[in-house]
Amino acid sequence: MSSAYPTNHLLGLIGAPIAHSASQAMHEAAGEALGMRCRYHLIEVAGAQSDRLRAMLEGVRTLTFSGVNVTYPYKVAVVSLLDELDASAAKVGAVNTVAVREGRLIGFNSDCSGFRRGVRREIGDVSGQTIALIGAGGVGKAIGVALAESHVGRLNIVDRESTRAVELADALKTHCNARACETVEQALAGAHGLINATAVGMLPNRDMPAPSYLLRGDLWVADAVYQPLWTPLLRAAKDKGAKVMTGRELAIDQAMDAFQIFTATEAPRAVMAAAFDRVIAARG
Repeated sequence: MSSAYPTNHLLGLIGAPIAHSASQAMHEAAGEALGMRCRYHLIEVAGAQSDRLRAMLEGVRTLTFSGVNVTYPYKVAVVSLLDELDASAAKVGAVNTVAVREGRLIGFNSDCSGFRRGVRREIGDVSGQTIALIGAGGVGKAIGVALAESHVGRLNIVDRESTRAVELADALKTHCNARACETVEQALAGAHGLINATAVGMLPNRDMPAPSYLLRGDLWVADAVYQPLWTPLLRAAKDKGAKVMTGRELAIDQAMDAFQIFTATEAPRAVMAAAFDRVIAARG
């Protein structure tokens, strides 16, 4: 560990709803395993407009946080409120990690790197494949960039706000064959994989972002949601014989990258994974 970084770290998560988050458990367990004192706070504020978000971020700066994670629904909203964007966040246009360095708030995106690593490990090489991406918000943007960097053949994007799908497709066109689709059925035509990057299926919601009749055994399906771990989408996909990737992988891998950004130290994946699993098991 670099001597320029302290061994005590005040961390947090800004978003709503976040009571289900496993981030606190993962970061504090990683810190303990490395001999650090990490205290991670859940900062749940619903419906915050720009002024309130700015005030929260100023509090993070003033209270000498090492940094905070940012989740739904603020990953895009915080971008314009930061002092600087790392290349990872600038490329995505969304921030899920804010580091405080010499009093400056710097935005990063570990969703992108975390998803890219997780899909490679759990699904395999997706280069040349046609992928349907549901959701073009903060996590959807990160996953879209991760897929472009994984050299997918075609990326079909659909969002309930059609302008967001169009904007993401336009942003990715120089990196891959991306297009906005009007319906999930259109996005899934000829697809090898399907990814849910929306909050649909996250408790207490029990809906599915894609109807079960569109799922197939030769389709792989991933979900960014991990509360519950087995969403209605993943259960239906598994019943059809599809290969699936739960939100566990993204949650752990993005947290590992965020921890390194906060502390300049590599997090032990096994420790973070065990902490995540304990949180999920405790919920029954």
